[in-house]
Amino acid sequence: MFGMEFGFLYFYWGHIVMILLGAFFIYLGAAKDYEPLLLVPIGLGMILVNLPLGGLMDYQLEYKAPTSGTIQQIAKLDTIVNEGDLMFTIVNPSHLEDPPVKVFVRVTELKGAKVSAIGKIDGREIQPGDTVLIGEPIATIKINRPPPLAEQMVPVGLISRFFNYGLVWEIIPCLIFLGLGALTDFGPVIANPKSLLLGAAAQFGVYFVFFSALLLGRFWPDIFHFGLKEAASIGIIGGADGPTTIYLTQKLAPWLLGTNAVAAYSYMAMVPLIQPPIIRLLCSKKEIATYMKPQIRNVSRLEKIIFPVFGAIIIIMFVPQVAPLIGMFMFGNLLREVSGTQRLAKTAQESFIDIVTIILGITVGAFMAAESFLRPEALAVFFLGLIAFAVSTAAGVFMGKIMAKFSKEPFNPIIGAAGVSAVPMSARVVQRMGQKANPRNFLLMHAMGPNVAGVIGTAIAAGFFLGMLG
Repeated sequence: MFGMEFGFLYFYWGHIVMILLGAFFIYLGAAKDYEPLLLVPIGLGMILVNLPLGGLMDYQLEYKAPTSGTIQQIAKLDTIVNEGDLMFTIVNPSHLEDPPVKVFVRVTELKGAKVSAIGKIDGREIQPGDTVLIGEPIATIKINRPPPLAEQMVPVGLISRFFNYGLVWEIIPCLIFLGLGALTDFGPVIANPKSLLLGAAAQFGVYFVFFSALLLGRFWPDIFHFGLKEAASIGIIGGADGPTTIYLTQKLAPWLLGTNAVAAYSYMAMVPLIQPPIIRLLCSKKEIATYMKPQIRNVSRLEKIIFPVFGAIIIIMFVPQVAPLIGMFMFGNLLREVSGTQRLAKTAQESFIDIVTIILGITVGAFMAAESFLRPEALAVFFLGLIAFAVSTAAGVFMGKIMAKFSKEPFNPIIGAAGVSAVPMSARVVQRMGQKANPRNFLLMHAMGPNVAGVIGTAIAAGFFLGMLG
């Protein structure tokens, strides 16, 4: 009617599932207060991208003549095209003995994953019978969902521009790290360097799931297309660090970006649900109630200024691939510690990181189109991500138990659970559990050490994967 199109004509059950999932994320953030700053924008992004013809994640792909000749046939304007459909046929009049050159729609086949209707012919500059030169534009397709090869296309939607220039160019994760650095106090790590061991131990889940994903891809290759790069991108979810997960996945397996990012942020938000049962399973009531003196060594301002500078130098020298993340993280922390840059630090801690988080959240959610998410691979990523996070938590607790045996002072092993880099959610979980078991306990400062160490450890693990596979 009057040339108008209605979204419900293209609505199917997958959109309903994803809209309900987005609404569930908003519910967790708004009603349950599980990381609302992340889950609310992610949930809304999931809803918006699954409303057909909304155009927020549209990309445009231009088809050009592969040879000079005459257009014999071409897809009609406004036609909905599928993977493998004929775009146009071109005949070279100077080589009539050669068969016509046929150009097909080929933009979404990747790692064995195909989707149905990928988009619509929204531009056509050539008619049948026209003569064209090699490289001349023939037609354009507008794709109404985020494709796996977005970097080869032109973003024309609002959120697709955020995605392309923020995530594909790997800018937003680095800016998030700058803000996190400005919010981070390295005092507990400097006061107790042994906490670095807990942060390192908590990376075990990353490597455990790396090999688990490889096994899935090895034994069921027709269902799970997991190679080395995909396995590394899935394993890093175990570090519970959203920006690092996004950064590594975009480098190694961009077709998994939406699924991995949502999995990472989901488990970060659900730390209060996931970690306590694991801690109770591995630690006795007596161990959980172990009293630790709340005071830690006073750390001087000079130490806090030196640490990010030397930390950046040492880490980047050993793992240069992680320079963007570690460099921004340490830079943000340096702003925090230098008295003359407090204005910059305050901006980085508040409005700056808030703006970047808004863009990140809604963009990650908008990558969760039903066509790309409702696949066995995506569900496997969520399951493996949960295993990675659980194993990382358990490994941190086991390291805490080992350190407790050799410590001269009373040592509560549950602070090892804070070795994952969900800052400060894991440290708060440890504080609540320790204080509930023993009201005298104040474990927050002790737990912040391994928590901050976990951020560094996950970034180093990502750098290791990039160095080996990038």
